[in-house]
Amino acid sequence: MSKLNVLRAADYPRMPWKNGGGSTEEITRDAGQGLDGFGWRLSIADIAESGGFSSFAGYQRLITVLQGDGMTLTVDGQDSRPLLPFDAFAFRGESVVSSTLLGGPIRDFNLIYSPERYRARLQWLDGPARLFSSAQTVLVFAAGDQVTVGGTFEAQLGKHDCVQVSGNEQLIELVLDGRCCLIELSPL
Repeated sequence: MSKLNVLRAADYPRMPWKNGGGSTEEITRDAGQGLDGFGWRLSIADIAESGGFSSFAGYQRLITVLQGDGMTLTVDGQDSRPLLPFDAFAFRGESVVSSTLLGGPIRDFNLIYSPERYRARLQWLDGPARLFSSAQTVLVFAAGDQVTVGGTFEAQLGKHDCVQVSGNEQLIELVLDGRCCLIELSPL
């Protein structure tokens, strides 16, 4: 049976980065505590200056700039394209990664998941959209000041709030209005 949780940005716990270089607000995860034991994790990081990223061997990472001018990443010696707000970029968790900020500090949005345990899909939407999903876990993250979630479940989200549908075993309808990120996760 599907369960709906509305997660509020004001309640996200703050935790240190693995490399000690900053901190992250953890939105939600499937299991575990601290920086270990999860199959997937969703978070927001504040990056004040250019520098190295933490290693998450065995995981896939999807990162998106939420606020600020953007950044480029150097991943295993190769420079990425400039990553501007709401432009997702994927890389392996064990890669050696460093960032170069394009202006001042940024906030970014991160999905980290185990590709051996989960199939994941992430997409940014802006404006009205009607979608269907049969994923076991469905997350809707509000990037705009207000996002309306309708369809099978209903919720009003403020900036950086998140809706989490867990234990889904059916096709659900999502009617979304506002700038948001839709994430679908299913165990393999």
